[in-house]
Amino acid sequence: MGRDKALVEIDGRPMAVRVADALEGAGAAEVFCVGGDAALASYGVRLLADDYPGEGPLGGLVTALRHAAHDLVVVLACDLLDPSSAAVRRLVGEARDRHRRAAVVPVIAERPQWLHGAWRRDSCLAPLRTAFDDGERSIHGAAAVLDVRFVDDTGPGFEDADAPEDLGDGG
Repeated sequence: MGRDKALVEIDGRPMAVRVADALEGAGAAEVFCVGGDAALASYGVRLLADDYPGEGPLGGLVTALRHAAHDLVVVLACDLLDPSSAAVRRLVGEARDRHRRAAVVPVIAERPQWLHGAWRRDSCLAPLRTAFDDGERSIHGAAAVLDVRFVDDTGPGFEDADAPEDLGDGG
């Protein structure tokens, strides 16, 4: 992308703020951004220092699970093009309906979206942290020991931006 995706504006709002808004709109009990630029605080986004800065998304996920006040934790990447409260509610609904699986991860175009999942702190934190401490840096690799439910999600809400051309005219 060439710049911090969290601060890229779509329709006049930084991407990370739009993600936080979707989580709040879905009824999240707490919303925070792991790491992130201090500029996000001016939008009312609560920032939480990453326990493992520069170590990638798995470290951010472990940080979120460690600091979350509730067992079910929805984690979304900051670069969603059209974050949706409905998509978050779908994910939470799957997590509640699936016999307490450790995590629920949406699948889009046959690819698990590891950065957009619902994770149970009580069953995920210890194994993910152990994998991280053992040198694993991919969520996929660390989650191999977890009972993960993959759900096809063709509705809007989890498409992300990997390159400037993904932004279309909005960014």
